[in-house]
Amino acid sequence: MRTAPTSDAETRLRAAVTVTCPVLRRVAAAALVIGSMALAGCDKLGLGSAPQNQRLEAEGRAIGGGCRHAGRAIEDCFALNRQADKAAVFAGWREMNDYMRKHSAAPAAAASSAGN
Repeated sequence: MRTAPTSDAETRLRAAVTVTCPVLRRVAAAALVIGSMALAGCDKLGLGSAPQNQRLEAEGRAIGGGCRHAGRAIEDCFALNRQADKAAVFAGWREMNDYMRKHSAAPAAAASSAGN
């Protein structure tokens, strides 16, 4: 059984709590919806999507390896491939450099143009 409020202050407090609880629920629900929408956009910012990050890493390594196999300096490779991740390009260049030194491989000769 409920007891009657003992003062006007307690009555006002109970009325304020009853009014703010539904408001707080709405605010919390809105924050949850906005938060989930923000997290859904992480792949647009490059923060998520591990397969895409792995693809970009592999692409950078392939660019670096190709540059080294063609006999290009790492600086030239960076200049020609500004969109690629520098760390991945360097890792690929270094891997190919180590491979070529180990197997005594020479850089690939440039293809000549057929019309000249």
